[in-house]
Amino acid sequence: MSKTLGISYAAALALSVVATPANAQDAAARVVRLEARPAAVTVTAGASTALGVVALDAEGNVVEVQIRIAPPRQAASYRDGVLQGLTPGEYRIAATLVVPGGGQGNPITLTIPLTVRWPAVQSIAIDKEPGRLYVGTTIRHWGTARLVDGSTRPDAEFVWASSNPNVATVDFFGNVTARSAGETTISASFRALRGTVSYRVVPLPATQLEIQGGLDEVRTGDVQNFAAIVRDADGRIIDDVPVTWTHSYTPPLDIIAPSAPGQMNDGKFVADVPGVYTVVASAGPLNDRKSFRAVARDAVQSRDVVGLGSTSRNRTTDFWVFEGLDGRDYAITGSKVADGHAFVWDVTDPGNIFKTDSIQVDARAVNDVKVSPDARYATMTREGASNRRNGVVILDLADPAHPKIASMYDEGLTGGVHNAFPTNDYLFALSGGDKYVILDVRDIYHPQYVSEYNHPDSRVHDVWVHDGIAYSAEWGTGVVVVDVGNGRWGGTIENPVFVTSYPVPSGSTHAVFPYQSESTDKFYVFIGDEIMSRRGLANEGSHAPRGDYAQRYDPETGLGGTLLSTQGYIQVIDFTDPENPRMVARYEVTEFGTHNIWVEDDKLYQAYYEGGLRIIDVSGELMGNLYTQGREIAVHRSADPNGYVANSTMVWSVMPHKGHVFFSDTNSGLWAVKLQPKSRPVM
Repeated sequence: MSKTLGISYAAALALSVVATPANAQDAAARVVRLEARPAAVTVTAGASTALGVVALDAEGNVVEVQIRIAPPRQAASYRDGVLQGLTPGEYRIAATLVVPGGGQGNPITLTIPLTVRWPAVQSIAIDKEPGRLYVGTTIRHWGTARLVDGSTRPDAEFVWASSNPNVATVDFFGNVTARSAGETTISASFRALRGTVSYRVVPLPATQLEIQGGLDEVRTGDVQNFAAIVRDADGRIIDDVPVTWTHSYTPPLDIIAPSAPGQMNDGKFVADVPGVYTVVASAGPLNDRKSFRAVARDAVQSRDVVGLGSTSRNRTTDFWVFEGLDGRDYAITGSKVADGHAFVWDVTDPGNIFKTDSIQVDARAVNDVKVSPDARYATMTREGASNRRNGVVILDLADPAHPKIASMYDEGLTGGVHNAFPTNDYLFALSGGDKYVILDVRDIYHPQYVSEYNHPDSRVHDVWVHDGIAYSAEWGTGVVVVDVGNGRWGGTIENPVFVTSYPVPSGSTHAVFPYQSESTDKFYVFIGDEIMSRRGLANEGSHAPRGDYAQRYDPETGLGGTLLSTQGYIQVIDFTDPENPRMVARYEVTEFGTHNIWVEDDKLYQAYYEGGLRIIDVSGELMGNLYTQGREIAVHRSADPNGYVANSTMVWSVMPHKGHVFFSDTNSGLWAVKLQPKSRPVM
């Protein structure tokens, strides 16, 4: 989220942007404290309220200076004196006096308590697993608290009850077990509201249960699919009997069993570690079991470091590697603390990466660079332009070693442009973390506005377009899916149409990557968190300011040299049916946090910040935590003694290209590694 500069009160809650006077340094020097009006903020998610901060001198007079106001980006957005609540919770807003260049001392700061409340709950609904409630069977139920805005409250805890416990009981988690024939009503209550579902329980007519499917031996991480067939005394299948699945585990003799060696979900099972597993299906007094062996996946491949384009004077951000129109291979890298430069590298020989040119624009940071599929043009996104009209820069790649600026487009893009996504004909550019604007770039020298999409009450960070559908990462909202030309939901490039959204537990959706599995009929969307601290965890580490991915050590002051600590993971959503997406798997390395994603050839190439470059086997159906299943192919934690921050890993982006894996490390530059083929076993 871009930070909003310069507001002051002329009267109570009368906001005006104050231009910096000629004696701005003198004015800033008079300030002794900041005061928030109001002193603490309470707002409902989706609603807005006024907030201002004034600077006061020793006599309590208002001094007209610039003040930077920044709420946590997942919590709220702030612009022109108006704060909008986004994600419920307790937070703190940071207000900082902007000290003009040449000013002395540290800036004065203020923290403002922020409470974002949940909207009112309007109704309670009860959902359940499929099946009919027969005597002796159990069906799981769950409640949904629907808010007045149509969304759901994920933290609602329900009180469950049965009107006739002699017929059926319900536990704290909504599991309903039939005890005898008769009628009962199951209720779920939250606050003063209640949802109900009624049952007429009848005797179980089944006499046989048999497990079908599954293999006798699989690798860890392979999903086994079992079916429970229930029959009556005449052999007829009864298809509405609810079945309960459990499993047991016998470890190999040389290891101790882990606490959770596998996962079972409605007939699907995945093993995390080698051993013998037994799945059990039960329905009332009936049960059956089947055992199988899981062996090690053996996915690991060795990897060699091939080359490095080292950077010692700036941070490297995003990059894109491509084959130029001249047949050679190039990469373009963005940067921070580099006076708005992007750099061009020749990577034709990954063992000899060298710069061919640079492009400078008016920007504090060039966070994102991308190249169109036809390699006709590239994009640079700008943040922190001196005139605050950031926009997107379009580069002509006719001479890929020496790109030139074809055009700059900033209409409607005056906020920081953090990310963009180019197709051959259209460019999707984010605007101030609020929306994405779609441009016609068939003539890159004269881009034309086409349309835009702004999801209500949401902040956007990333967008990726696949088959005419835009998937955007929108923090607490999760992934937002919009028809931008696919047509199934009536959307066109000129008239984007909302399809669905899918929130994830972390509330920190930062990156998305849609992917059609090459080994299954599944269509997955990989969703990445970005949480720039580990506050509250035992291994929380340091708390560098956002943007300082590692603090450089200053030998004169003895300060710095501290790494930033991150957390977060990759969620895998099955979007095969876009109107019924389901979370099925994750990739979680608990010590580190994720950044940008690439998936190709059934491999997940993951930039995992301090966790380095990580390559994961995502072939086949996915389920459970891919990290614990032996699916990791290779891990490389980059370190360069000559980097901007010496010997410090902070991987930003990754992309495979022509048999090599390229990745950018914000502390050291552009790297190339190569996976080596697996050795054939000795017979």
